[in-house]
Amino acid sequence: MSFVLIVGSGRVGSTVARNLLAAGHQVSVLDEDPLSHERLDAGQEKTWEAAGGRFTIGQAIERDALVEAGIEQADVFIASTNGDNTNLTIAQIAQRMFNVPRVIARVMDPARAEWYAAQGMETVCPTSFAVDMFEQALGMPGGDR
Repeated sequence: MSFVLIVGSGRVGSTVARNLLAAGHQVSVLDEDPLSHERLDAGQEKTWEAAGGRFTIGQAIERDALVEAGIEQADVFIASTNGDNTNLTIAQIAQRMFNVPRVIARVMDPARAEWYAAQGMETVCPTSFAVDMFEQALGMPGGDR
Protein backbone atom coordinates (compact mmCIF):
# COMPACT_ATOMS: atom_id res chain seq x y z
CA MET A 1 0.00 0.00 0.00
CA SER A 2 1.34 3.39 -1.02
CA PHE A 3 0.69 6.89 0.20
CA VAL A 4 -0.33 8.90 -2.87
CA LEU A 5 -0.63 12.68 -3.00
CA ILE A 6 -2.69 13.99 -5.90
CA VAL A 7 -2.73 17.69 -6.72
CA GLY A 8 -5.86 18.66 -8.60
CA SER A 9 -9.31 17.29 -7.89
CA GLY A 10 -10.88 17.76 -11.30
CA ARG A 11 -12.41 14.92 -13.31
CA VAL A 12 -9.10 13.09 -13.69
CA GLY A 13 -7.59 13.71 -10.27
CA SER A 14 -10.75 12.90 -8.32
CA THR A 15 -11.39 9.69 -10.29
CA VAL A 16 -7.82 8.48 -9.85
CA ALA A 17 -8.03 9.38 -6.15
CA ARG A 18 -11.26 7.41 -5.61
CA ASN A 19 -9.90 4.41 -7.55
CA LEU A 20 -6.65 4.37 -5.56
CA LEU A 21 -8.48 4.67 -2.24
CA ALA A 22 -10.81 1.82 -3.25
CA ALA A 23 -7.72 -0.26 -4.12
CA GLY A 24 -6.44 0.15 -0.56
CA HIS A 25 -3.94 2.97 -0.94
CA GLN A 26 -3.71 5.97 1.38
CA VAL A 27 -4.71 9.00 -0.67
CA SER A 28 -4.41 12.71 -0.02
CA VAL A 29 -5.78 15.31 -2.42
CA LEU A 30 -4.67 18.93 -2.56
CA ASP A 31 -6.72 21.50 -4.46
CA GLU A 32 -7.10 25.27 -4.27
CA ASP A 33 -10.88 25.09 -4.80
CA PRO A 34 -12.84 23.96 -1.72
CA LEU A 35 -15.77 22.96 -3.96
CA SER A 36 -13.63 20.39 -5.78
CA HIS A 37 -14.08 18.20 -2.70
CA GLU A 38 -17.59 17.45 -3.98
CA ARG A 39 -16.10 15.36 -6.80
CA LEU A 40 -14.47 13.08 -4.25
CA ASP A 41 -17.81 12.45 -2.50
CA ALA A 42 -19.93 12.17 -5.67
CA GLY A 43 -21.56 8.77 -6.10
CA GLN A 44 -19.83 7.29 -3.07
CA GLU A 45 -21.49 5.45 -0.19
CA LYS A 46 -19.39 7.35 2.37
CA THR A 47 -17.80 10.76 2.41
CA TRP A 48 -14.21 11.00 1.19
CA GLU A 49 -12.88 11.36 4.74
CA ALA A 50 -15.12 8.61 6.15
CA ALA A 51 -13.65 6.30 3.48
CA GLY A 52 -10.15 7.19 4.71
CA GLY A 53 -9.22 9.91 2.22
CA ARG A 54 -7.58 13.20 3.05
CA PHE A 55 -8.34 16.59 1.49
CA THR A 56 -6.37 19.81 1.84
CA ILE A 57 -7.29 23.21 0.48
CA GLY A 58 -4.29 25.18 -0.71
CA GLN A 59 -1.95 26.25 -3.49
CA ALA A 60 0.32 23.40 -4.57
CA ILE A 61 3.08 25.87 -5.33
CA GLU A 62 3.27 26.71 -1.61
CA ARG A 63 5.50 24.54 0.54
CA ASP A 64 3.18 24.71 3.57
CA ALA A 65 0.21 23.42 1.59
CA LEU A 66 2.26 20.51 0.23
CA VAL A 67 3.51 19.63 3.72
CA GLU A 68 -0.01 19.85 5.16
CA ALA A 69 -1.23 17.53 2.40
CA GLY A 70 1.46 14.99 3.33
CA ILE A 71 4.16 15.33 0.66
CA GLU A 72 6.87 14.34 3.15
CA GLN A 73 5.25 10.90 3.53
CA ALA A 74 4.30 10.47 -0.15
CA ASP A 75 5.47 7.42 -2.07
CA VAL A 76 3.77 8.74 -5.21
CA PHE A 77 3.00 12.31 -6.30
CA ILE A 78 0.56 12.98 -9.13
CA ALA A 79 0.32 16.47 -10.64
CA SER A 80 -3.10 16.62 -12.27
CA THR A 81 -4.17 20.25 -12.40
CA ASN A 82 -5.51 21.82 -15.58
CA GLY A 83 -2.22 23.66 -16.26
CA ASP A 84 0.94 22.22 -17.77
CA ASN A 85 3.16 24.90 -16.17
CA THR A 86 1.74 24.21 -12.73
CA ASN A 87 2.01 20.44 -13.13
CA LEU A 88 5.60 20.58 -14.34
CA THR A 89 6.65 23.03 -11.63
CA ILE A 90 5.08 21.14 -8.73
CA ALA A 91 6.31 17.81 -10.08
CA GLN A 92 9.86 19.15 -10.05
CA ILE A 93 9.35 20.44 -6.49
CA ALA A 94 8.12 16.99 -5.43
CA GLN A 95 11.15 15.35 -7.09
CA ARG A 96 13.90 17.73 -6.13
CA MET A 97 12.84 19.32 -2.83
CA PHE A 98 10.91 16.46 -1.26
CA ASN A 99 12.54 13.45 -2.97
CA VAL A 100 9.21 11.71 -3.59
CA PRO A 101 10.15 8.29 -5.04
CA ARG A 102 7.66 8.39 -7.93
CA VAL A 103 6.38 11.59 -9.52
CA ILE A 104 3.94 11.70 -12.44
CA ALA A 105 2.85 14.87 -14.23
CA ARG A 106 -0.09 15.28 -16.59
CA VAL A 107 1.10 17.38 -19.53
CA MET A 108 -1.34 18.28 -22.32
CA ASP A 109 1.30 19.53 -24.79
CA PRO A 110 2.89 16.45 -26.46
CA ALA A 111 6.16 18.23 -27.29
CA ARG A 112 6.62 19.39 -23.70
CA ALA A 113 5.64 15.99 -22.32
CA GLU A 114 8.24 14.35 -24.55
CA TRP A 115 10.94 16.86 -23.61
CA TYR A 116 10.34 16.51 -19.87
CA ALA A 117 10.17 12.72 -20.19
CA ALA A 118 13.59 12.82 -21.88
CA GLN A 119 14.85 14.77 -18.82
CA GLY A 120 13.67 11.98 -16.51
CA MET A 121 10.19 13.22 -15.55
CA GLU A 122 7.42 10.65 -15.77
CA THR A 123 4.65 12.26 -17.83
CA VAL A 124 1.18 11.31 -18.98
CA CYS A 125 -0.04 13.12 -22.09
CA PRO A 126 -3.78 12.75 -22.75
CA THR A 127 -3.40 14.60 -26.05
CA SER A 128 -0.99 11.96 -27.38
CA PHE A 129 -3.32 9.18 -26.24
CA ALA A 130 -6.26 10.86 -28.01
CA VAL A 131 -4.30 11.27 -31.25
CA ASP A 132 -3.25 7.60 -31.14
CA MET A 133 -6.83 6.49 -30.47
CA PHE A 134 -8.22 8.52 -33.39
CA GLU A 135 -5.53 7.21 -35.72
CA GLN A 136 -6.19 3.66 -34.57
CA ALA A 137 -9.95 4.14 -35.06
CA LEU A 138 -9.27 5.36 -38.59
CA GLY A 139 -6.94 2.43 -39.29
CA MET A 140 -3.97 4.71 -39.89
CA PRO A 141 -0.44 3.32 -39.69
CA GLY A 142 1.18 4.18 -36.39
CA GLY A 143 -2.22 4.43 -34.71
CA ASP A 144 -1.22 1.75 -32.23
CA ARG A 145 2.14 3.21 -31.21
